[in-house]
Amino acid sequence: QVQLVESGGGLVQAGGSLRLSCAASGRTFGTYRMGWFRQTPGKEREFVAAIRWTGGITAYADSVKGRFTISRDNAKNTVYLQMNSLKPEDTAVYYCAASQTPGLLYDYWGQGTQVTVSS
Repeated sequence: QVQLVESGGGLVQAGGSLRLSCAASGRTFGTYRMGWFRQTPGKEREFVAAIRWTGGITAYADSVKGRFTISRDNAKNTVYLQMNSLKPEDTAVYYCAASQTPGLLYDYWGQGTQVTVSS
């Protein structure tokens, strides 16, 4: 089992920045990829960004490219999401997820952290 705990959410004005953190614990040695997703009420959870645990290959949703940066600290078992130039449409609950296989599915999820961007 892998436990994921997100932090860093909050309220920010449009154009501002936030950095989310996701600390992983438990059987983290098998982690293949970690990702960030977000969800707003009434909508499906959507992909934001992902990073390969070994090698650091990244992927981003088109809506956040050039504004968000995902990174990881292997020694701390932590993944980060630096969010710059935030827009009101970025408002959502942000979830961290971990996958232990190369497939598209994620095996473990955090509890989520709220990000609210005011206009």
